[in-house]
Amino acid sequence: MAAGLPDLVDCARLALDAAVLRREYALRELPRVQDLLAESAGTMQASFAFGKSATGRAGASVAVRAEPQLKCQRCLQAFAFPVDSGSEIEFTQDEAATASDTEREAFRIKSGLVSLRELAEEELLLALPIAASCSTPQSCGKAPLMDSAAVTEASVEMRRPFSALQDLLKRT
Repeated sequence: MAAGLPDLVDCARLALDAAVLRREYALRELPRVQDLLAESAGTMQASFAFGKSATGRAGASVAVRAEPQLKCQRCLQAFAFPVDSGSEIEFTQDEAATASDTEREAFRIKSGLVSLRELAEEELLLALPIAASCSTPQSCGKAPLMDSAAVTEASVEMRRPFSALQDLLKRT
């Protein structure tokens, strides 16, 4: 984030002004995303377009762009996962208002202030897969762990502990 720009903002005032804000965050600054990343290098660009919703509440269009390095859950290799996601949200301070009285996603705030970093991090989390996997499943996990000569030697030396049982079954 650029120095001097506030993270906590008054969403009602920004909605009245129809403000548009842009921020850039280092992925290492996003604590809830860290467990999903293979490496914490990289950045996320976020834009927030504030305005009033049809219900008269403050809301925003949130858009994020990033290319985090995730760890494939099949082959455990790092891969780039491009994210270009956006949501329409509505700010609310009470749980009763978060019911289905709006078509937008409800985002609970305290004392009229919202953290832009948390809002962008939430949008990024929603865009990431539950179980990350390579975009090319045909080659996933096909990285050679051993060369073919080592595989052949290993198969020659393989023990077969139940081979004697096979002989016993043939006799009966």
